[in-house]
Amino acid sequence: MSSYVGVLVSDPWLQSQFTQVELRNLKSKFVSTKTRSGRVTVKDLPPFLANLKDFSGTFVENEIKTILDESYPNRHEEVEFETFLLAFLAVQSRKGGSKGATSFLKTSTTTFHRAISESEKASYISHINNYLREDPLWNSYIPINPATDALFDIVKDGVILCKLINAAVPGTIDERAINMKKELNPWERTENLSLCLNSAKAIGCTVVNIGTQDIAEGTPHLVLGLIFQIIKIQLLSDLNLKKTPQLVELAEDNQDVEELVGLAPEKILLKWMNFHLKKAGYEKQVTNFSSDIKDGEAYAYLLNALAPEHSTHVTLETKDPSERAKKVLEQAEKLDCKRYLSPEDIVQGSANLNLAFVAQLFQHRNGLSEESSNPPVSFAEMITEDDETSQEERCFRLWLNSLGAATYIDNVFEDVRNGWVLLEILDKVSPGSVNWKHANKPPIEILFKKVENCNQVIKIGKELRLSLVNVAGNDIVQGNKKFILAFLWQLMRYTMLQTLNSLKSHWQGKEITETDILNWANRKVKKMGRTSQAVSFKDKNLSNGIFFLELLSAVEPRVVDWGLVTKGRTEEEKMLNATYIISVARKLGCSIFLLPEDIIEVYQKMMLILAASIMNWSLQQQSDTESWVSDDCDVSSLTEEISILSIDDGSSDAQNDEDVK
Repeated sequence: MSSYVGVLVSDPWLQSQFTQVELRNLKSKFVSTKTRSGRVTVKDLPPFLANLKDFSGTFVENEIKTILDESYPNRHEEVEFETFLLAFLAVQSRKGGSKGATSFLKTSTTTFHRAISESEKASYISHINNYLREDPLWNSYIPINPATDALFDIVKDGVILCKLINAAVPGTIDERAINMKKELNPWERTENLSLCLNSAKAIGCTVVNIGTQDIAEGTPHLVLGLIFQIIKIQLLSDLNLKKTPQLVELAEDNQDVEELVGLAPEKILLKWMNFHLKKAGYEKQVTNFSSDIKDGEAYAYLLNALAPEHSTHVTLETKDPSERAKKVLEQAEKLDCKRYLSPEDIVQGSANLNLAFVAQLFQHRNGLSEESSNPPVSFAEMITEDDETSQEERCFRLWLNSLGAATYIDNVFEDVRNGWVLLEILDKVSPGSVNWKHANKPPIEILFKKVENCNQVIKIGKELRLSLVNVAGNDIVQGNKKFILAFLWQLMRYTMLQTLNSLKSHWQGKEITETDILNWANRKVKKMGRTSQAVSFKDKNLSNGIFFLELLSAVEPRVVDWGLVTKGRTEEEKMLNATYIISVARKLGCSIFLLPEDIIEVYQKMMLILAASIMNWSLQQQSDTESWVSDDCDVSSLTEEISILSIDDGSSDAQNDEDVK
């Protein structure tokens, strides 16, 4: 294992926002500037940041000064390295593009960014008022007044956030599991907030630095950060070929279609916007939702292209940017698309609100043919994959993003191919395992550099005792789905078992295995006086959900309302139980990424993860001295080595019943 330490930052969260390569580069530049000038002040930051490659061509010095003035009013204040990093993140949060597009998921939820945007607050409240106005539960609260801080009080019990998550991704939360009585005790509020945060992770939000207490206290910047992530997921939900096949029209050839399949939703939205702008005769390329659209000209062309019946040259002929922005929104209002934006937001280049506005335009009128004529290739051929592969990709993607790595993953099979994000993940799972001196940072054009990254991934995997027989870095670079899924499953299971072992590492020197987890679950249920038992994690009797509900009730008797539980005899009853299980587990505090179908179909891997998550929560509640092994349990029977999902077995449990013993 590498002993390389690298640049250390005192704040763990701040450390997590950068890779070691980034920290070394930034530290080197910071030290160089400080050595040259003797000290670095807030006044020095705008020219310093403007010259960095990260912001070159995106922001000019005055724009950075405006951003930093919000949080650093004293321009003569001396800046240390960690403050410089926070300033870097603040500027990055206003930047469009790959990391900038997802930087909101990080920087808008930091303890640094305490100044909130009233414009953003008003826009998010408008969204909530619109989507929850028909809910009878909220008649006394909706509409929320954006001129007050009422929102930050309303969210404290978690109910409205749970409702908002279901508006974004219907069915995510079983609303029967939400505590909705008028007066909630602290325990019930915490349950709702746990359900909210764990469900937010399960739809793709990054909440590594938000806790239930932050929401319970109504911390404004954290609340708004979470709300925008939920809204963003909702607004971008149709920006893929499965939901909107007409997007194939954006592709000029087969290679473009392949690229389109793997693009992040924000990038597809930019591609869509540029597609229409080019047709409308706009000669520039829009690369972000901030500086490139501040003059309103691109919007004027886009609206003329999308709504020719409202087309006008007056907007383009208007010279003053603020007046032009007003006319843009007047035109957009005719399409019912003004909710997220004010003229000032356009002129100031508010990245979050401009992204929301363009996404709303796409939802209302995408301007694509209902049936694209003569597509370069059948998009169905590009995205068809078996259900199990799709389920695994979804689960691993959400899990990987929940770890808080700097790079956000939109498509596992595409995004891991250069090896960089896997190195970031491994650095999270096993801190210090990555030698960043030998890592190549994206963008990577040379194939060998990608292979070099992936070879280090395989090397570290073997050091973690993952089964990687006959696997090389090139298999990841080539996008071999079978190898990628097998690797990620082993990494996920390794992390899960390490977490459990860290809770009970003192137990006779033995490591907890999958067999132990099954035995623990059965003992818990039996101790309750119930008769349900699981033979294995592929036991078809698990499909009715009764065993897991009894297990949840065994670890916390008050968490399951048995009046809501069905017999699980029909498919409909099984679905009701399965959705309830997932929400109850998240309400308890379990971070899980399975679907109801995983339980109904008894998907072995997900059954293991569900049981292990409940076990993890239960062990955390127990005292360190309490034994989790029954007196009559033969310790020697628990030393069986963990079953390894070998590459040769493939990623499908259906292909080999021994994948998970």
